[in-house]
Amino acid sequence: MKLNVMTNAVMNFLRDEEGASGIEYALVAAMVAIGIVTFVTPVREAIVTVFTQIQTELGNVGGGS
Repeated sequence: MKLNVMTNAVMNFLRDEEGASGIEYALVAAMVAIGIVTFVTPVREAIVTVFTQIQTELGNVGGGS
């Protein structure tokens, strides 16, 4: 009898899919975050480079006498 109770408990646990959607949402959110970080880092560096060039050129505008 105890074996049947244990077997039923294990089978019910294996059939239970509650919480699976929460894990799926967490995985999707993690993938989106990784994608954003991967995309934003090079874009940030490019923007910093452009603004540094602008700052350098503006500094050179009044420098020649």
